Amino acid sequence: MNALTRVLIGVIFILGPVSTDMYLPAFPALEHDLGHGAGSAQLTLTAWLAGLAIGQFTLGPLCDRYGRKLPLLCGLVVYAAASVGLALTNSFHMFCVLRFVAALGGAISSVAPRAMVRDVATGAAGVKLMSQLMLIFGLGPLLAPSIGSFLLDLGNWRLIFWANVAFGLVMFFGTLCLLPETLPMERRFALPVSGMVARYRDLLREPLFCSAVMVVSFGTFTMFAYLSNAPALFEGILHFSPHLFAIFFGLNGVGFILGSQINARLANRFLFTRVMEFGMLAVLVFCVLAVLVCLAGFAGPKDPWILCTLIWCTTFSLGFIGPNAGILALTHHGHQAGAASALMGTMNWTIAGLAGVMMSFLPTHWVGSTSVGMLVGISFCWLCDLWRRRLDPDSYLSVRH
Repeated sequence: MNALTRVLIGVIFILGPVSTDMYLPAFPALEHDLGHGAGSAQLTLTAWLAGLAIGQFTLGPLCDRYGRKLPLLCGLVVYAAASVGLALTNSFHMFCVLRFVAALGGAISSVAPRAMVRDVATGAAGVKLMSQLMLIFGLGPLLAPSIGSFLLDLGNWRLIFWANVAFGLVMFFGTLCLLPETLPMERRFALPVSGMVARYRDLLREPLFCSAVMVVSFGTFTMFAYLSNAPALFEGILHFSPHLFAIFFGLNGVGFILGSQINARLANRFLFTRVMEFGMLAVLVFCVLAVLVCLAGFAGPKDPWILCTLIWCTTFSLGFIGPNAGILALTHHGHQAGAASALMGTMNWTIAGLAGVMMSFLPTHWVGSTSVGMLVGISFCWLCDLWRRRLDPDSYLSVRH
């Protein structure tokens, strides 16, 4: 892949997180204009996440049947068309339906890029390529809320969805004109519905695949535990101003990007399974230290910086987990990379989404709740990797290249 192709795939890859985060600042305006009461905007987010999970699950086999490019083009058309409806509708229920439909189309932006990476590279080369994509991927959640706030200042929440329309159309024409097909005709095959179900069933019955996917998912769970509780921790407990919170939130995004880029460099020198476990160990150590700091009373509005430093180190170290575990999960599935990528995305969103549920049960006014949530995530990440190592003790020799 040349540099332009890598950038385009990376930008397509961020469609999901950008569309998730860009409209978060508009929740109060949505609830007011669509007239369905306080808290109703959360239902629209649920509809979006459900569409992403279902869309990835169903689109994966289509990528193995029709190649990567055609399903991607069709998905972007669905996403853009549904976004037009979202910008125009005045009905809350129709908004939820259209948000679900937009996610069904937008889900292809997660499935196709991962499958394309697997088509052209495995092992250390795949890790390097995926880490380069993570540089762009990390910018999505970092910039999307600020872009959404800027568009709200210019007009109203409808501008956000017109921006989504424009983004979808730009990606459509970029894909049509610039993106090469990475799955040749001789590697494609048709499957009936029963065959698609059987393929997913076989993947779920493969412990090595599932263990690697769960390492990815609980790594994302750890990040979501931080993201879901960040406003309550930094603004509610540590009394950061909105401006200071935005700066620190951005610095954590930079840390994650930096970790993923160092990971790409290390892939040329070390086995990526070793690098992944180094990152997992670092996250575990930083989370334990953060919990101890909170229990000892060394974190609060007057002295927040020890905790902030440990959280930054944690997000930085997470950049060494996702790219490596994702490549590891797809290493032996080049013949069905679309289905494997789709199932990985569905499991990732489902498990990571549980982080928000768990955080709702932790004390909202305790400074250590975020650190406990992240510690739970990385602990399960380690358990899944121990399972994987028992299944494949030779992985440190067989996946270097």
